[in-house]
Amino acid sequence: MSWKERLRAVRMDVTPLRESRDFRLLFLAGTVFYLGAMVTYVAIPYQIYTLTGSNFAVGAIGLVELVPLVVFALYGGALADHVDRRRLLIWTGLAQAGFTVVLAVNAFSDHPHVWVIFVVSGLLAASSSLQRPSREALMPRTVRHEQITAANNLTSLGMQIGVLVGPAIGGLMVAYVGIGWCFLIDICGLAVATMLFVAMRPYPHREETTPPSLAGIGQGLRYAFSRRDLLGTYLVDIAAMLLALPVVLFPALAEEVFGRPELLGLLYSAETVGALLATALSGWTSRVHHHGRAIVVAAAAYGACVGFAGLMPSIWLVAFFLMLSGAADMVSGVFRGTVWNQTIPEGMRGRLAGIEMLSYSLGPLGGQVRAGVTADLWTVRGAVASGGFACIAGVGVTALALRDFWSYDARTDEYAVAERTARQRAGEGLDAAEA
Repeated sequence: MSWKERLRAVRMDVTPLRESRDFRLLFLAGTVFYLGAMVTYVAIPYQIYTLTGSNFAVGAIGLVELVPLVVFALYGGALADHVDRRRLLIWTGLAQAGFTVVLAVNAFSDHPHVWVIFVVSGLLAASSSLQRPSREALMPRTVRHEQITAANNLTSLGMQIGVLVGPAIGGLMVAYVGIGWCFLIDICGLAVATMLFVAMRPYPHREETTPPSLAGIGQGLRYAFSRRDLLGTYLVDIAAMLLALPVVLFPALAEEVFGRPELLGLLYSAETVGALLATALSGWTSRVHHHGRAIVVAAAAYGACVGFAGLMPSIWLVAFFLMLSGAADMVSGVFRGTVWNQTIPEGMRGRLAGIEMLSYSLGPLGGQVRAGVTADLWTVRGAVASGGFACIAGVGVTALALRDFWSYDARTDEYAVAERTARQRAGEGLDAAEA
């Protein structure tokens, strides 16, 4: 096989972008949404760190966001299985823009208040938690069933573009023009993303729905925990993020450990560069069927790379290993999304998306607190390295405990087969592709 043929075999499949107008709109909305959000993601911890000088205070943002995330992710998932998902995307986008205006006003004031940052961070977590289940539940409706893995890769690419450019812009703006301007960029991104949601066509539910309730949320939870394949995707991600996520320590690494605050954006962007490279060569992912094994291996590799990053003597080597960790995390995320989107029935998709959001959000929030406390009690380097190597152990224990998850095969799994058959009968994705 020539090198050109090998390159064609691994390069990204962009068929969903060519065929589906609404998927293109979702792709563009996600890109600009994450670009603005990641500028704010740099600004908030840096502002808190400069106002308080405490790593724990930076990590405490996770505590403030925890309760709104749990409550509104579950409620937002139930809501997504009942109301017009596109309309919910629009209203929650407007709410997030309004809350970010408050952050901008506070940042431009002569004496910014730390309590305002904490309160608004909680409100942003609530509105984002209401929105995300609808966005994720809507994506499979816009593409054909066989294109879901490719659509997951493209969705990841759009997020990575925003995540790569956003921190770079945020780091430069924090250093040279001020934190308030970071929030203004986020407001513009939210406005553009919301307008793209408006341009999408409606996607009415295909079956009869029921209003969101505790009983409906409980039904979704019981379904999720009854399936060991889904449970494995949740636990592996929680273990990786809870134990290994180093992001909260980036300001301290740049400022204290290496004395290079101007390179803060490099640390935030390194993982995304790796993820982009992995995404660009993601054509092979559509040919993988043992998704559980792929998730476990990729998550363990993520932990190893973070662990080595904590041991490196220069900020450039730290960035290199963070880049490798981003590539591994991207692979894990794509296969988790494929398991979710190819096996969950339409009527449960919103509620399960809410539960999925908890799985990949609770870990990072807890990880912020763990990393901040460990860094204050020990060292910044020790907090990064120990978390990465602990991640390998956590992922391994999960794989051993859930053998059904390890042996998952998309070709024969009963839920994957059932959902594939249901989508073929309904013609799901065909109408969107033709729009």
